[in-house]
Amino acid sequence: MLQTDYFAVTKQEEVELRQELGFDLPILIQYGKWIKGVLQLDFGKSYLNGKPVWDELMRRIPVTLELTLGAFVVMVLITVPLGVLAACYPNKFPDHLGRFLALMGASIPSFWFGLLLIHLFALELQWLSSIGRGTITHMILPSVTLGFSMATIYARLLRTGLLESFSQEYIRAARARGVQEWRILLFHALRAAMLPIITVFGMNIGYLLGGSVVTEMLFSWPGLGSMVIDAINGRDYPVIQGYIIFIGFFVVVINLLVDLFYFIIDPRIRHGEGLTR
Repeated sequence: MLQTDYFAVTKQEEVELRQELGFDLPILIQYGKWIKGVLQLDFGKSYLNGKPVWDELMRRIPVTLELTLGAFVVMVLITVPLGVLAACYPNKFPDHLGRFLALMGASIPSFWFGLLLIHLFALELQWLSSIGRGTITHMILPSVTLGFSMATIYARLLRTGLLESFSQEYIRAARARGVQEWRILLFHALRAAMLPIITVFGMNIGYLLGGSVVTEMLFSWPGLGSMVIDAINGRDYPVIQGYIIFIGFFVVVINLLVDLFYFIIDPRIRHGEGLTR
């Protein structure tokens, strides 16, 4: 006969646990103690394993940043060639290819695209690994899954920015002086066209980290995404709170770095001329 009271908790054990977790205190005092802990980088301890949340975040963040860096590399490798070719050959095959890939990237959900990659390259061809973290072969599929959809959209932004730059007077003046086309593209047009891309990337950094949650679960990648999913399933509230605060702070820092990067890439900002002429 099944004993339903096998895992029953006595009233005394419940009282002791509430006192240990601080749930017996008024809600404002609980909130004040939590804020004080956050300011000291103390997010409490996990309900599931009893380990400090900050230590778990520090252990997982390099793994997630590794995946994010891989996705960023994939995004650059797709965005720059596709956007430059589409701008140099408007309304021709490279431009039509860019439009098609942009439509595919915006339409296909990342988890479904990842499943397609797993089926083709891990199951059918058996070229790459699809589970866990280890060698470079484990990193390729999740990086492509996370970076592809963003790359196709950014390629269209780069195309639009380059076409607008090509119509500017300083580009025409450089061509009149006999400057080589590759120098015009690399040192003038491309730098100006990167501004909107950097802006959108700073705004979408939250999407990149949010997409990593789905990708990490799909490929069993042991980063922050899989950690927070396990915490949600186990109702491990200190881990969930620590994750949200940490990611929010990370997004703010990235946007600050994006604003500072403007001074490097656009001389008009350094000289106080703004972005308008």
